[in-house]
Amino acid sequence: MVGEAYKHMAAQGKKLVVVTGLSGSGKSVALNALEDQGYYCIDNLPVGLLRSFGQQLVSQDERQYRRVAVGVDARSESAELSLLPSLFAQLRQAGLNVEILFLEAQDDILLQRFSETRRRHPLSSPERTLADAIALERELLEPLQQSADLQLDTTRTNVHQLRDLVRERVGERAPGQLSLLVQSFGFKHGLPRDANFVYDARCLPNPHWQPELRPFTGRDASVARYLEGEAKVGQLLDHIIAFLEDWIPCFEADGRSYLTVAIGCTGGQHRSVYLAEQIAAHFSAHGRNVITRHRELS
Repeated sequence: MVGEAYKHMAAQGKKLVVVTGLSGSGKSVALNALEDQGYYCIDNLPVGLLRSFGQQLVSQDERQYRRVAVGVDARSESAELSLLPSLFAQLRQAGLNVEILFLEAQDDILLQRFSETRRRHPLSSPERTLADAIALERELLEPLQQSADLQLDTTRTNVHQLRDLVRERVGERAPGQLSLLVQSFGFKHGLPRDANFVYDARCLPNPHWQPELRPFTGRDASVARYLEGEAKVGQLLDHIIAFLEDWIPCFEADGRSYLTVAIGCTGGQHRSVYLAEQIAAHFSAHGRNVITRHRELS
């Protein structure tokens, strides 16, 4: 009993980030970003060794292991991968702060990336095509994806943007603080697959149809003035903020560390950008950790 109490005390303040996801979606980039933030990083750790490594983190008090990130991929046995969520639950009960970061991308983008880099997919073989290997990997990693604390879709994210997202959302986030990402996007370019809430601003007056405003974005003062003069814009903004103010505390009470809110309009240039900026400014002014991203402006 004393030994268990000691382990729990030793684990307090320690953080283990498990970086996993589809090959080609940016796992190595994420690990490098965390390493730059002072994490002790290990890539491609066999799942069979993860249990003993986690127990070592719980029991030892070495300073270099206060913040650790490990990369896990689908080369392990499917039975071992399916057991990982229960292992992480045990480590959390022992006092270790465990977070799972899952990276993914659309199949056509993954195929393109492997073609451009000429890298071999870890699950490919003479009998298995690249497309089949990606499908198998999705199936094997589904238990981890379902239990992930944060999912990042890197389909439209370049290396620099992914590095910044990991640094801002994971590396720099204070313990116990919820990371709120407010993102604008254009519906004509597809829905963001990693959003918790998606709001549609296409019903609002569109500055695109004002010739003098078309070259600008929702970050420019002229567009902001136009939208602020439309009552429906302010009404939708107030409703979104009120909803989030009501429900963010519920997510925090449930132990959630990350929340992504996406605001969409047709092209992702004017209305969604303006609303995302206003929402982010509101919650930043109230002391929340807020990150703003405009997908179509990058």
